[in-house]
Amino acid sequence: MAPVPLFDPLTLRGITFRNRIFVSPMCEYSAEAGLPNDWHVVHLGSRAVGGAGLVLTEATAVCPEGRISPADTGLWNDAQAGAFRRITRFNRSQGAVPGVQLAHAGRKASTKVPWLGRGAVGADEGPWQTVAPSAIAFADDYPMPRALTLSGIDDVIGQWVAAAGLALEAEFDVIELHMAHGYLAHEFLSPLSNHRTDEYGGSLENRMRFPLRMAAAVRAVWPERLPLFVRISATDWIEGGWDIEQSVRLSEALRDIGVDLIDCSSGGNVAKAKIPVGPGYQVPFAERIRGEARIATGAVGLITEPVQANDIVASGQADAVIMARELLRDPYWPLHAARTLGVDVAWPNPYLRAKPR
Repeated sequence: MAPVPLFDPLTLRGITFRNRIFVSPMCEYSAEAGLPNDWHVVHLGSRAVGGAGLVLTEATAVCPEGRISPADTGLWNDAQAGAFRRITRFNRSQGAVPGVQLAHAGRKASTKVPWLGRGAVGADEGPWQTVAPSAIAFADDYPMPRALTLSGIDDVIGQWVAAAGLALEAEFDVIELHMAHGYLAHEFLSPLSNHRTDEYGGSLENRMRFPLRMAAAVRAVWPERLPLFVRISATDWIEGGWDIEQSVRLSEALRDIGVDLIDCSSGGNVAKAKIPVGPGYQVPFAERIRGEARIATGAVGLITEPVQANDIVASGQADAVIMARELLRDPYWPLHAARTLGVDVAWPNPYLRAKPR
């Protein structure tokens, strides 16, 4: 039988993941006041029961103004940390590593829950002032952000650090810093959204300054034994924007700070970018960053089939697959994939009677 590295353990620092199937952060738009609730317990817990190696939360805001929508989860107070602790303890009991994606939506904050409409939150729905590197709106129906001052940048970095401390209280074992999809850190990286003329704008070194400062500050308070991930958009998919060459440079700098894995997504910073979507279309980004920046990577993007996922890991294109929609369709995809690939994995005891023989 051919090797099945998709189900090999992966160790990063002091944490071992039982396999290379990771649950991608997926916004649920179901929280109140940033608090995860029963929906999040069931949603995240079922993926742990389903056999994933790592279960990441949705983009979890480091401050109220950093939420994408009023219904996002957050991690800026003790009550939220306590609510997440129920989830982390359950997921760990099922063999999955619990992780949190810490995020700030920047100019894409204060927007509607998707199934209630598009664009900015209405005047009667509690909108808030958004912030960004520059006062450039994402789209015509999005809020106009206020450009961050130098002291404002320091304050936001402090919010990330405080959220990392709360993540430890909530008993997470992995933090992923969200630097992708047109949110605040990505906005600083891309010349399309960053028109600053100070030390945070212009050159690649300057545009990387905020994300690198933030990552270094979080790494300094996050225990040495626990891994730190970063999700990036490897390209803006538009001429003159952020691209894969700059992503390799960023990944090298993040590696030197102590980041352990780059979650390689793309897009999200330009409303009208033309993205060539297809099965595995973002995997080459993970492969190139892994090879050139010499750092572990996670591959994302229309990874749906067990053989496809295993081939990505087996060929060295990435160290893990980070899956989203397919795990919404089937929370037990890892268990089913193991059977397809001929691997005998443990099933939860209450479900043993249903395990195929």
